[in-house]
Amino acid sequence: MSEAQRSQLNRNRMLRYLDRIESAPAAMKTLYLAPGSSVPRIRQVLARAMVEDDVVGTIESAAGSVAGMVLFWGADHKVLVIPPFPVEAERVSEGCDAAPLRDLLKRRLLLGIVLVRLGAYAVGVFDGDRLVSSKVGTGLVHGRHKKGGSSAHRFERHRDKQIEEFLGRVCVRAREKIEPYARELHYLLYGGERGTVLALQKRCDFLDRLGDKVLDRLLNVREPGQRELESAVNEVWTSTVLRWGAE
Repeated sequence: MSEAQRSQLNRNRMLRYLDRIESAPAAMKTLYLAPGSSVPRIRQVLARAMVEDDVVGTIESAAGSVAGMVLFWGADHKVLVIPPFPVEAERVSEGCDAAPLRDLLKRRLLLGIVLVRLGAYAVGVFDGDRLVSSKVGTGLVHGRHKKGGSSAHRFERHRDKQIEEFLGRVCVRAREKIEPYARELHYLLYGGERGTVLALQKRCDFLDRLGDKVLDRLLNVREPGQRELESAVNEVWTSTVLRWGAE
């Protein structure tokens, strides 16, 4: 079988693609696998759908995502979907069983988003697609010193203090904007530079307490700001789709 074609579909495009799959006349099976499924279980379920051996490895890797996967497998469509949010339960069905995925894509979720790179941040809470609370800001953090010597050590200590102050400010703003919604929050997502995100999580007790709500995906944001925050929610709702063969 040919290699999979990979694409990213936003919520509306994904819903339209499900309409297309549902209209296919040929028989198929539908498999839902929740995150954390074991490899033996994945292989057992794939065998029930008679998935070709040469694509099993690719599907196993995708099934290990933080969201699990949905597989539509038949003569007309051989499609794997990694949804934007976790599949809640394993499900194996005859025919095209798109209803659970469609329901997931239509859910109204309360989402927290924290975008951060050294020197800039954006924090927001979204009710569905609507931004209900936000704060963006900047903080002075000098670049690294390129020369050696004692002056470089002093510079690095000063820079470390700037970083500490900046991350502390981001923590305060995140708490101000997210805490009023924390109890009802469904998911918290981060974007920006991974090292800075990890440093913020380590230094911010409030965000650490929300660890069970964090989706382990890093949103692709070059420079946090209001515009980037408002557009980040579109990436949050994007599904990854792998397709084999002609459709």
